[in-house]
Amino acid sequence: MFLRRIARPLMMMAKVKETTGIVGLEVVPNAREVLINLYRKTLEEIKAVPEDEGYRKAVESFTRHRLNVCVEEHESEMIEKRLGCGQVEELIEEAQDELKLIGHMNEWKPWGIPDDYECEVIENDAPVPKHVPLHRPGPLPEEFYNTMEAVTSGKLDAGSKKDEPAISSGDTQSK
Repeated sequence: MFLRRIARPLMMMAKVKETTGIVGLEVVPNAREVLINLYRKTLEEIKAVPEDEGYRKAVESFTRHRLNVCVEEHESEMIEKRLGCGQVEELIEEAQDELKLIGHMNEWKPWGIPDDYECEVIENDAPVPKHVPLHRPGPLPEEFYNTMEAVTSGKLDAGSKKDEPAISSGDTQSK
């Protein structure tokens, strides 16, 4: 009883949330410190990836941004609001997953593929199950095909003005 009388008001003053509302995701009371440590570790680990790789550039960019927000803000709610990527507990899981992925990427070295490497394409005519979406893009506009025809046939006027389209969509415009 004594603990309830003392602990509950202290928790209310400290604004410690009781639940994340996500099954299996526990509240991390010191989430800011955990995130700062994870982001710093991520920035160290990513240095093993070659500097010119897009993966490294992307990871460094978003990790630096998130680290800066965590350093600037002291409240978990403000970190969540500024980043707009979910709760701090979710961010912790993402950062842990990114660290694991960096380890796998360093092991697999997908950037080490020679330029002359040829990949064998295996076509499979098996029917796609009904529950799998086909993701087939819609048809391109007619103007695209007209432009492609003009480019491949050499009929595209290189001296055309920049503001005017090389091929009109069939509509006549008066100036």
